Amino acid sequence: MKTLLAIFAAMSTAAASALAADTAPSGKTESAILGGGCFWCVEAQYKMLKGVKKVVSGYAGGHVENPTYEQVCGKKTGHAEVVQVDYDPAIVSYRDIIDLFWVAHDPTTLNRQGADEGPQYRSTIMYTNEEQKKIAEASRTEAQALYDGAIVTEIVPLKKFYPAEDYHQDYFANNPNAGYCRAVVSPKVSKFRQKLKEKGKFVEHP
Repeated sequence: MKTLLAIFAAMSTAAASALAADTAPSGKTESAILGGGCFWCVEAQYKMLKGVKKVVSGYAGGHVENPTYEQVCGKKTGHAEVVQVDYDPAIVSYRDIIDLFWVAHDPTTLNRQGADEGPQYRSTIMYTNEEQKKIAEASRTEAQALYDGAIVTEIVPLKKFYPAEDYHQDYFANNPNAGYCRAVVSPKVSKFRQKLKEKGKFVEHP
C-alpha cells in the first residue's frame, strides 16, 4: 500500500478543491454508511472531518434483526461493523467522504484490518441511492491506482442500519487509554488528523 501522503496527493483536483473549500452550513443532513474494520476507528476518524454533524457506530448488511455485538462477533449474522456519517452536504460532499475512506483503512485486505479478522470487519460502502452508488464506484476505480493489491471493498445497497450498543458510541473519546485504543485506534486517528489539517478540514471532537 502506498503512503497516506501519496494517496492524498493523488486525489482528483476537483475532489481536493471541494474538500478545501469553506462554505456556509446549509442546515441539511445527508448520511453515508461505511465499514472499514473496527467501528471505533472509523467513528473517531470521521468525527474530525469538518462538515460532519454526527457519527454513529452500528451494524448493517446482515440477516438478523437488532443484532447484538456478541452475535455480530460470532460471525453468523452477516453484519459488518459500520458507521453512519451524518454530514452537511454544503460543507463536505459524499465524494469527499468516500475519497477519505481509502485513507481511513486498508481496502485491500479481505475481511481483515490488521489483527481484526472476520466478515464483520469487511471493507464496505452501503449506498442509499443510485447517485451514491455511482460516486462510490467512481472513487473506488480512481483509488485502485494508489494500491498494489486489488481493492476488495464491496459497494452494496443499504438494507437497514442498526445502532450499536451505547458503550460503543464515542468509544475512543471515552476510553483513550484502553489497550486497543492506544495500540490501534490512536495511530489511525493521528494520521487522519494530520491529513485533515493539511486540507483545512479538521475540527476538534465535539
